[in-house]
Amino acid sequence: MGSVNARNNKLYLDFRFKSVRCREMTTLEDTAANRKRVAAVLKRIEAEIQLNQFEYSRHFPNSKNALKFAAYEVAAEGKGSGAPGSDLVRVFVDQWLLERKAEWRPSQLRTIEDILTLYILPRFGERAINSITKSEVLKFRADLVDGSAFGKELSASRINQILSPLRVVLNDAAERYDFTSPWKSIKPLPVNRKPVHPFTLDEVFKFLDFVRPDFRCYFLTRFFSGLRTGEIDGLQWENIDFERRQILVRQSWVRNKLGPVKTKTSLREIDMNELVYESLTQHYKQSDGHGFVFQTAGGKPMNNKNMSYRVWYPTLDILNIPRRNPYQTRHTAATLWLASGESPEWIAKQMGHANTNMLFTVYSRYVPNLTRRDGSAFEAFLNQKLTGETS
Repeated sequence: MGSVNARNNKLYLDFRFKSVRCREMTTLEDTAANRKRVAAVLKRIEAEIQLNQFEYSRHFPNSKNALKFAAYEVAAEGKGSGAPGSDLVRVFVDQWLLERKAEWRPSQLRTIEDILTLYILPRFGERAINSITKSEVLKFRADLVDGSAFGKELSASRINQILSPLRVVLNDAAERYDFTSPWKSIKPLPVNRKPVHPFTLDEVFKFLDFVRPDFRCYFLTRFFSGLRTGEIDGLQWENIDFERRQILVRQSWVRNKLGPVKTKTSLREIDMNELVYESLTQHYKQSDGHGFVFQTAGGKPMNNKNMSYRVWYPTLDILNIPRRNPYQTRHTAATLWLASGESPEWIAKQMGHANTNMLFTVYSRYVPNLTRRDGSAFEAFLNQKLTGETS
């Protein structure tokens, strides 16, 4: 909301237009009557701005801002003016992607490009980057929430994901062109964290005892290593250190491409317990020892979607184990480590977390008193279970 102020005993108007702060001097002295007159003018200006009927040059024909906003209007019509901040959103986004894409993994870049193409550019692409207002951003978000923007309702998490590139684009443009970003004070929608659904140890062995033999090593490794889907699908034999009994997480298979892992802390070494070590050793003997550890007949990594619907879900159904997605194998590893009494720091390192915060946030109800740090407690836990079943 604008205001009427004074400088050197002369009144001036202070308001925002197209997210730009504008100050326009008058020749009127600072008196109560003149303030009332200027306030009436300001009220009319703000009403015109709200109705998208405001013409800067009509109110302030001699102002430098009038020339600047006239140039912005030309840019908004696609004719281009070269005025700072007057780039169309689609033009700015093209340059922004070129400058920022080196920071992202290929899968991240693809996701951002998809969001921009499907959601952001259809709404704002032909607008001058500095003309977008906070109310327009909030209206866009509201349209995403009620489904009117694209004919379907979206989750709060998905809406936040869609709005994230828009936020960064607007903030980067505001910093570059020295205007106030319309994103100020807009917070992400609250998202309820989805509860994890890990398997019990009995369910794990029930599954492994029944699953197709050619998939047993794959699932056993997933259940007892905490690998993400992309990490195990992109795992290569050169990153299996049998001597040190470690799985070296160095890359990930995402969107049919081998690329870097999710985060810096995802680069890690996972200690193999005896079950994983023996299973991978046997699997190695049955393979040629080159390329991907788990691959199709054509030498390509596992197709996770195909595996899920041809092996994973049918096996769960036959065994009457409640359905859950394959990513729950990662949560299973974490909860079994916690149940066995392993150190939170050791578990976080195995999982690729920067610290233990995630463990206590996601798996709080699975956390007992934890003291050990080396993985030996989990070995004993497994051995006790196996011994009890065979005796």
